[in-house]
Amino acid sequence: MGRSLAGKQVVVKTLESELAEAQMILVVDYTGLTVAEITNLRRKLRPSNTLCKVTKNTLMKRAISDQAQWQPIEPFLKGASACLLVKEDIAGAIKAYQAFQKETKKSELRGGVLDGKVLTPDEIKAIADLPSKEVLIGQIAGAINGVATKLAFGIKEIPQSLARAIQAINDKEAA
Repeated sequence: MGRSLAGKQVVVKTLESELAEAQMILVVDYTGLTVAEITNLRRKLRPSNTLCKVTKNTLMKRAISDQAQWQPIEPFLKGASACLLVKEDIAGAIKAYQAFQKETKKSELRGGVLDGKVLTPDEIKAIADLPSKEVLIGQIAGAINGVATKLAFGIKEIPQSLARAIQAINDKEAA
């Protein structure tokens, strides 16, 4: 027995609000996964602030109908589809899904959408190879620190060079 119309409308409204917070959507074929395996996937995705939504394709299509940035995902919504709504750490979410996929070998990544652009599974894997947000912040901080250090040594060297030059002139005159 299906849900009532009011129940479906609530589901669509919930999906719309969750889609508004998402940066990226990945569509996964979850055929053959058990409830325990889907629960495991959700647990792995939690640190990257990603939701795994298993809902009817028609309800997801209705939720994306008013949001142009997510409409390109519609061709992926066929068969047993789970949508991974990535809210923060895109690379972390993809890596978590890839780890899950290696464990189970049951699910298949169909594609995704980022900023209104359709992504193939290969493009999504390339995104996963990018460094995480924390690593990038560390690299930027290291670069800034390196520039500041070189600048400090350069500024310190000017008076020392001047003092050595004056000392050399003084020693030359004394000799």
